[in-house]
Amino acid sequence: MHGEYKVPGGKLVVVDLTTSGEGDDAVLADVVVSGDFFLEPDDAILDINRALTGLPASTPVQAMAQVVARAVGDDTVMVGFSPEAVAIAVRRALGHATSWHDHTFEVICGEAELPFMQMALDEVLAQAVGAGTRGPTLRFWEWERNVVVIGSFQSMRNEVDPDGVARQDVTVTRRVSGGGAMFIQPGNTITYSLYVPASLVEGLSFEQSYAFLDDWVLAALRDLGIQATYVPLNDITSPAGKIAGAAQKRYASGAVLHHVTMSYDIDADAMLDVLRIGREKLSDKGTRSANKRVDPLRSQTGLPRAEIIDSFAATFASRYATVPGEITAAERAEAERLVATKFATPEWLNRVP
Repeated sequence: MHGEYKVPGGKLVVVDLTTSGEGDDAVLADVVVSGDFFLEPDDAILDINRALTGLPASTPVQAMAQVVARAVGDDTVMVGFSPEAVAIAVRRALGHATSWHDHTFEVICGEAELPFMQMALDEVLAQAVGAGTRGPTLRFWEWERNVVVIGSFQSMRNEVDPDGVARQDVTVTRRVSGGGAMFIQPGNTITYSLYVPASLVEGLSFEQSYAFLDDWVLAALRDLGIQATYVPLNDITSPAGKIAGAAQKRYASGAVLHHVTMSYDIDADAMLDVLRIGREKLSDKGTRSANKRVDPLRSQTGLPRAEIIDSFAATFASRYATVPGEITAAERAEAERLVATKFATPEWLNRVP
């Protein structure tokens, strides 16, 4: 059995092994850990192999990582990988997880959608992946109007100023994932969603899965000359300022929704007119600092928004298998139903008053 795990921002960990025994009695055997990482002292790799050999094949990631950590001790230096990375690679070898290269991704570049429809499409496409009626998918959004999207658990009245909403002609909607509010104007943001099976992030903590699922877009940003980095839990930044924020929801059906909004340009005055939380965070720094706090891709690249999206899609396709995709008629019909019964209803919008 063979498993691989590429540490976000780090090195590749490879595990080859066999198992002995059947079912719940199966244990790891003939374990060989390899990769392009660095390890001192170098014979610690033998300690890792010995510690893993004989472990029950059902051992979860965290427990397995603790075994590896104890085996190498405090004086061992692991560069580019970690005990958790070794454990994840073992779980992949055992078939409990899949890798990016086990999947072919549909890539959807759709037309502009109404805000409530965007929320519903996220739910529908994620659930379709969980149900097996759709393969893993990357969707780039287009926004039809000005909108504020608040997180699933945010208070409507604490986040949004209704007078500012009226002045700026903004529609307010609520997404299914947690995190903070996003102020969006068409043409000023780049938003995408990944809909993937839970097997792709099996064994990863929430923090690890954010970094794992954002790794490709960090490469895409670097292709554009931006030295982007991941900042836990859910931010992407550069030396010039924050670029993007991510949010995630895991469904019981076995799907993961991971979506990211990036700032291409920013109207800080309008944002502060609409978002109360923006005023609190920036009140001591003023509007000028809002532009510095979120540094748009336009100022960092000088490229048109459409060209950046095309570059992102090209980077993704260079790393993983892709095919052009589209939203099916059945998926759109289900999304329209959810708009009427959930996402556009006062009950959903004010679920946290």
